[in-house]
Amino acid sequence: MTPSLILINPWICDFAAYDLWSKPLGLLYLAGYLRYCGFRIHLIDCLDVHHPGMKGDKSMKKPKRRLYGTGKFWRQEVPKPLPLSVIPRPYSRYGLSLNIFVEELNKIRKPAAILVTSLMTYWYPGVKEVISLARKIHPGVPIILGGIYARLCHNHARQNMQADSIVASNDPVSLLKSLSEFGIPTPRLPPDSGHPPYPAFDLLSQIDYVCLLTSRGCPYRCRYCASHFLDPQPIHRDPGELLEEILFWYRDYKVRDFAFYDDALLIDAEKHLALLLEKLARHHLDLRFHTPNAVHVKEITAEIASLMHQTGFRTIRLGLETSDFSLHRNLDNKIAEGDFERGVQYLLKAGFAHNEIGAYILMGLPGQSVDSVMETIDFVANTGVMPFLSEYSPIPHTALWEKAISHSEYNLASEPLFHNNTILPCWDNSQKKDLPRLKTRVLEIREKYR
Repeated sequence: MTPSLILINPWICDFAAYDLWSKPLGLLYLAGYLRYCGFRIHLIDCLDVHHPGMKGDKSMKKPKRRLYGTGKFWRQEVPKPLPLSVIPRPYSRYGLSLNIFVEELNKIRKPAAILVTSLMTYWYPGVKEVISLARKIHPGVPIILGGIYARLCHNHARQNMQADSIVASNDPVSLLKSLSEFGIPTPRLPPDSGHPPYPAFDLLSQIDYVCLLTSRGCPYRCRYCASHFLDPQPIHRDPGELLEEILFWYRDYKVRDFAFYDDALLIDAEKHLALLLEKLARHHLDLRFHTPNAVHVKEITAEIASLMHQTGFRTIRLGLETSDFSLHRNLDNKIAEGDFERGVQYLLKAGFAHNEIGAYILMGLPGQSVDSVMETIDFVANTGVMPFLSEYSPIPHTALWEKAISHSEYNLASEPLFHNNTILPCWDNSQKKDLPRLKTRVLEIREKYR
């Protein structure tokens, strides 16, 4: 009998959550690969806003959906974990109801194994809850945990998640080895050559958009980012293969919106992204592309900006972080004076509207002042694009980790819940009191371009 596997994308448990082209891309890649290997796959996406079983649920308000497939999740307020009990904000479980999740688990009577992914370190309560329920409904079935939290906080996951195995690699071959250790053979070994199967977006209830990963890793070693730890060897995919994938989703599933998940989309663009966009431009398709992970503004040239506009980019996010260039030298060294203004001008001259271009501003960094953030907001406003505040989350295995620990009143090292960017863990109370003023200024600027 062909072995069945249950793959689970857990709930988000947090003070706030929003679907900004948010899909468990790693899990979907794994689902496609395992299906290609001959396994029967049952995917449970706890963040599925289109699950048919949720339509009759009167206990939760239907989430509003917005432009380009983004929007809110189903949400149910739940008690705050004890470490966060003093935070004066409601805490919620985002995603499917418990009843629907249990129904989905019961659909597969005898799974060979249950695979659970994980994302943000401070979302682990949702991971813990799905593992607990899966254990009750399928006792004796091996549960394997992977994903970002499992890799960044491996010891915490090993001590708290009650998984039978924790995979510390994103290599699917290592997962096959883990399955074999539980006596689960691979039905059909995949060939060594050829590009891997596409991520299994077709297993979702509805495809609002498709996430693209054209490369892994990043040559910049920004002190606040864990990209170099998670993907130490940068890898670029073939532009021809990428074109085939885009055309597949467009022609077979009528997908028009695509979000790039790359950490460094524009690096070596003349050998990579530019080639893809040149090929894509010849097809004259009505597509829309989005860059929620931000692009490196110093890599934007007049040619790249023109190709991006020609092929349908609609949401441009730039990784500015701060306009204090003395701070940049200590943080990332990825931008120099004049780079931001020049990149923005290239985008505007290519035809992008002001409200299609936004800049991420890091807020809450250890040692950062409120005035520095306000100056960066005004700097962005003066260039004619929209500022977006991005609260800093301390991440283990980053160069800034030890400094974050020393600047925080919370025990970051032992409790991942304190990594939550909502609580601004590296700012003191006097700085946090200025948050409304910063947010008000940002909204005033963005309102000009709506």
